[in-house]
Amino acid sequence: MERKTKVHAEDGKQEILITREFDIPLELLFKAYTEPEIVEQWMGTKVLKLENKKHGGWQFETTDPQGNVVFRANGTIHEFVPNEKITRTFEMENTSFPVQLEFLEFKKITDDSDSHRSKLSMQIIFRSVAYRDQLLQMPFALGINMAHNRLQNLVNKLK
Repeated sequence: MERKTKVHAEDGKQEILITREFDIPLELLFKAYTEPEIVEQWMGTKVLKLENKKHGGWQFETTDPQGNVVFRANGTIHEFVPNEKITRTFEMENTSFPVQLEFLEFKKITDDSDSHRSKLSMQIIFRSVAYRDQLLQMPFALGINMAHNRLQNLVNKLK
């Protein structure tokens, strides 16, 4: 099955470029990244904090069925322009990975009566090429594609 979320990593660069087109209006795509109840459903994680504003913070946590924390991440939102962009840091807690810088851009592709398409572009910058490559060795591309598929399905129900 073709992955709809494209992950591009150029050799020798400290970044990953991620793009995905969705069959949903721009406003709903942006909400899927900023409304805690929606984020929790498509990311499969608990939103402990999500302050959508300049200098706001965020923190997500995932637990196993026994309630043990298996993943926790946090960051600071540096730029927040509704329906356009979010610039934030991303730090995986309790790992050797240093903080990443993420630029998320949201764009409307079409908005006619029977088609609402929008695009998410993410640029993730890592401290080094080695850290970027270490992340790419994990099932990162598969995971983000699966999460974006859940986002598309969830928002289709909300429309």
